[in-house]
Amino acid sequence: MEFRKVHGAGNDFVLVTNAEPRDATVWAKTAERLCARRTGVGADGLVISRPAEDDTDVLEVACFNADGSAATMCGNALRCVAWVAYDESSGSTTAMKLRMAGVMHEALVDQAAVWVTAEVGAIQPRVVQTIINGRPTWFDSAHTGTEHVVAVVDDVDAIHAEVVGRVVRHHKNVAPLGTNVNFVQRLGRQALKIRTYERGVEAETLSCGSGAVAAVVVATMRGLVAKREVIVHNRAGEPLTVRPHDDRPNRAAWVGGPVTQTFEGVLA
Repeated sequence: MEFRKVHGAGNDFVLVTNAEPRDATVWAKTAERLCARRTGVGADGLVISRPAEDDTDVLEVACFNADGSAATMCGNALRCVAWVAYDESSGSTTAMKLRMAGVMHEALVDQAAVWVTAEVGAIQPRVVQTIINGRPTWFDSAHTGTEHVVAVVDDVDAIHAEVVGRVVRHHKNVAPLGTNVNFVQRLGRQALKIRTYERGVEAETLSCGSGAVAAVVVATMRGLVAKREVIVHNRAGEPLTVRPHDDRPNRAAWVGGPVTQTFEGVLA
């Protein structure tokens, strides 16, 4: 089985197109094996894409985290799928529709970036409180296709993201599903810096697309940025850009940035 190793701003995936079987449960154990950093290919997740059975103009996308759990939304995985579709069409397909976990997403590819849409759902202030470096800190929740909490802090680099992230990810206030955990710092006008502990990867990742959208949603609610394009700097040093959807500015956002293929291979 042929695969591509790709990353969206540092969030890396093993990506397979047109793979069989279609039964998603088969791929959970495969994801655990392939994503293992020491004994597998190594990745944050396994992504399977293929034309949808009910509409061949739509790409059906399944994403499995490194622990084998299924993701309901992964912005960087969707961006990687869009880039691969663009590449396989020799650049002729620049706009497409993707579907993950039953939700439709738009995608656009240009020479500068790959863009996908993320749905913006419920926002709830002050869901979880914990102590960070001796200071009580509140996390707001924002649903961007999956569960996120966001804490605004003075310096994201001063935080033990994996230690605090693990505690908050399993907090009773976000049970039973748990949550992705984001630490966000305002850098200036329309710029943020983020660190994300991802549920399912159970570690800090270099970038998170839905987390970047959640960060902007919370920062906008708190008056840290205006409701327009925001640059979100990440651990990879490859920023993502988030902007409101033109037609649905209160319900959806675009997230865009680079996608890179590192290598191709064949799975034995």
